Amino acid sequence: MNEELTLNINDALLVVDVQNDFLPGGSLPVPEGDQVIPILNDYIDLFKRKNQIYAVRDWHPANHISFKENGGSWPPHCIQESEGARFSSELRLPINVVTISKGTNPEKENYSSFEAGDLSSRLKLSQIGRVFIGGLTTEYCVKNTVLDAIEQGFEVFLLSDAIRGFDLHPGDSENALKLMTSKGAKTTTLGSFPEPLDIPSEEPVNRGISEKSLIRADKKKKARLRSRGPYRKARVEH
Repeated sequence: MNEELTLNINDALLVVDVQNDFLPGGSLPVPEGDQVIPILNDYIDLFKRKNQIYAVRDWHPANHISFKENGGSWPPHCIQESEGARFSSELRLPINVVTISKGTNPEKENYSSFEAGDLSSRLKLSQIGRVFIGGLTTEYCVKNTVLDAIEQGFEVFLLSDAIRGFDLHPGDSENALKLMTSKGAKTTTLGSFPEPLDIPSEEPVNRGISEKSLIRADKKKKARLRSRGPYRKARVEH
C-alpha cells in the first residue's frame, strides 16, 4: 500500500546513535553508517519547521558492562565526554534538539532509547502520537527503540532509507526489519513526503529575487534530490 505522508504537530523525529564511534574511523564502525547522515539531514529539514526532534546517544561510563574488558560484547565506545561519543559534525541537528542519553548505568546495557528513562514521558507530555525513527544500528538500538515505542502505544514509522546495521551474522538486519514490521511498524522513505515549498519559482515576477538567489535555490533543490536517490518514489510499506 502506498500513501503520501503529511506531518502534523503530534509527530516527532528520533535520530538514534549517529555518533562518531559508530562511523568510519570510530571504535565500533557500522558498515556504511555515514551514508545515513545526508538522508537524516533531509528528514531533519522536514521536521525542524514545526516538529520536535530527539537525538539519542550512547553515553557510557568508562567501566560499562557492555565493553569486552568488562565481560561484554563490544569494544569500548561512546565513552562520556569523548570525541567518539559526540554526534557527527555532519549531522545538522537544530539548536532546540532534545538530547536523550542511554547506557549511563555501568551495570546495565541499554539498546532501546526508551530505557534511558524519561523519553516516553517527554513524548506523551508533548502529546506525540507518531514517531519517525532512523539511525544506527538496525538490529540493535533502532530495533529495540522501535519495539519499545510500539509497546508504549506510539504509531511508529521506520525510516528505512536512513538506517544501517552491523550484520555480524548474515541476515541480522533483514530479520530485524521483519520483526519490527510484524509488530506494527510501518516503513517509509523520504519519497513519501511532499516536496517542501521553499524553492522560488523559475520565473519570478517582480519579486526582487536576484539571479544569484535563483542559482543557489536551484543548487539546493538538486542537492536534495540527489540525497533522496532511488527513494524519490513515494511509498509507505505496511
